[in-house]
Order: sequence, then C-alpha cells, then structure tokens
Amino acid sequence: MEAGTPDLVKLEDLRIPGQLSGRKHVLSIQVENKPGVLARVAGLFSRRGFNIDTLAVGPTDDPSISRITLTLDGAVHPIDQVTKQLHKLVNVLKIRDMEPEETVAREMALFKVSAAVENRAEIIQFAEIFRAKIVDVARRTITIEITGSADKIEAFERMVRPHGLVEMVRTGEIAIARGHE
Repeated sequence: MEAGTPDLVKLEDLRIPGQLSGRKHVLSIQVENKPGVLARVAGLFSRRGFNIDTLAVGPTDDPSISRITLTLDGAVHPIDQVTKQLHKLVNVLKIRDMEPEETVAREMALFKVSAAVENRAEIIQFAEIFRAKIVDVARRTITIEITGSADKIEAFERMVRPHGLVEMVRTGEIAIARGHE
C-alpha cells in the first residue's frame, strides 16, 4: 500500500469538534459608541495572543452604536473562548462570526504609483481593467482608488508594483450578511 490518500480531503472533514477551525474569521461586533471601547476589545484579543489581520470601525444607522469589523486567523487559536469573554464586556452589544459564503465583504485601497510618460497609459489601463478610479494625477505619480475583495486588491498591487509603488494604504475589511430570499 502506498503512502498518501487517493482522494482529495477537505479541511472540514479533518475538523475535530472543539478544535481550531482553520479558517479566517470575520467578526462583526456591535458596541456602544463610547470612548475606550475599541481599546478594550482590541486588548482582549491581544491578551489572548490573537493577531488582528484587519480592523474597521464605523457608526451604524443608530449614532449611539458602532460596528467593529475585524478579521483574524482561526487556525492559530480557538475563537470560542475569546468571543465568550467579549460578551462579558459591558459595552459589547452583539457579536457575530460571519460565515464567508453568507457574507458580502469589501476593502478599499489607495495606491500612489510612479507614472512616467512612457508607462502612464499602461497604469491607466490596469485601473480600467480592475474597475478602479484615478483620484489624483501629478507630474510623476497617479493615485488610484480600488474597492473589492482582498484578493482583487492584492492582484492589483502585483500589477502596479513593478512600475514603482510609491505608497499604498488599505482599509480593514468590512462585511455585511447577504440578504435572504
């Protein structure tokens, strides 16, 4: 008998109840819009050894409530314990671990790219292909705004980096549950 498995094995099939999930977690946390709440939430993750991959905070339709959207790797630590402790924080109102297939998630990025006369047209073409917007044009640079999945933004970065990436800034991922039919 040869080593290995003849069939592809899915990560879900290897999951042991109560163990690490192995997937990226997108947590949507509704909190009271008060000073210090973000610091307490982030501190809880830090104390438990979690690295927050992305973090976005903004108001909701209710000005007294803010939504914190954060992403982290569930393969490093189990997420259950930290979410239970989050519920104990006074200013935390609601926590949701969003399932990727039931979520619409987007990120926004700004790229300042070196754009000499000889490569400016190619950079503009990349922006058109990725449905990005040119938001600033200077003598030596072009600033491009792009919105989409993290994969789309990373693909755009790979395309423009060889031309001279001067500066880049990305928001954290924001997410909302898909509408139900």
